[in-house]
Amino acid sequence: MSNTYLLGIDVGGTAIKMALFTKEGPMIKKWSIPTDKREKGSYIPDDIERSVIKELENERITLEQLEGVGLGVPGFVDIENGTIEFAVNIGWRDFPLAKILSKSLSVPVFLDNDANLAAAGEYWKGAGRSAKDMICFTIGTGVGGGVIVGGNIVHGVEGMAGEVGHITVDPFRGKTCNCGKTGCLETVASATGMVSSVTEKRENKEYPTSILQSTSEEKLTTKEIFEAAARKDPLATAVIEEAALYIGLAAANACTLLNPERIVIGGGVSAAGEALLSPIQKYFQRYALEKVAKGTEFVIAELGNDAGVTGAAWLAAKSLGILPENH
Repeated sequence: MSNTYLLGIDVGGTAIKMALFTKEGPMIKKWSIPTDKREKGSYIPDDIERSVIKELENERITLEQLEGVGLGVPGFVDIENGTIEFAVNIGWRDFPLAKILSKSLSVPVFLDNDANLAAAGEYWKGAGRSAKDMICFTIGTGVGGGVIVGGNIVHGVEGMAGEVGHITVDPFRGKTCNCGKTGCLETVASATGMVSSVTEKRENKEYPTSILQSTSEEKLTTKEIFEAAARKDPLATAVIEEAALYIGLAAANACTLLNPERIVIGGGVSAAGEALLSPIQKYFQRYALEKVAKGTEFVIAELGNDAGVTGAAWLAAKSLGILPENH
């Protein structure tokens, strides 16, 4: 067994996922704790510290054997300073989480946005492995993403590269997004956006024979929408087609700019598999340059909820110069 280890941490709005990896790469243990958002998330660093120490003791591993920690958080981050500039779901603003944990655990802690690290996890050990360049679209409650070029996460001058959910896809009739803009991809292609589209079409009395007419908005999920579409329901089919059109358009524009080898589709909505992937590819082929489309492969993410912690471990390994693979 390895003498030194890496820890990946993925902070979410409801749970904090953690996983221990050997320095050589394999995951040996994973666990999670609830996210305590009281007092603007001020209890979270102590919660993480206690949990890490407890789980290491259970594995008979000392803190001295922990070589590095990768940390993924939602929101905007200052990577250079290890600070979370703003995380709306937790309440953090200019919060130095990486510095706090580095001091309490006596180990280097490396910080990045959670969507970037989910992309890195898929790149290292999931659907993106063997690809040199890739873009990840994470389609869940919102739409996130990450861009890998030449084995590195692309951050941009303000750390905002890869925010695919805020690509404008409908500038004239678009819905207002949480970011303040209108017409963002997230407003129509996320799980929230798709449920909203069903509600809007029902209120407009479109597709009155739809089996979704009797499902309340509170109980409606993308799972029900895709199940209805499988039964040829016209409302469900229209909503999925609309979402796929905008994802395909955004992917085509991104790929025309970056020409990546692979597009990875992840997040909870990706559980629909080919029912989602097939229409996305149809519209991608329509809007992308022919040569760009020819060289880009679409795949469904493989790591599920482990993508974030895996990418966090990748970040620690890469930052420490001990990455066990070419990735």
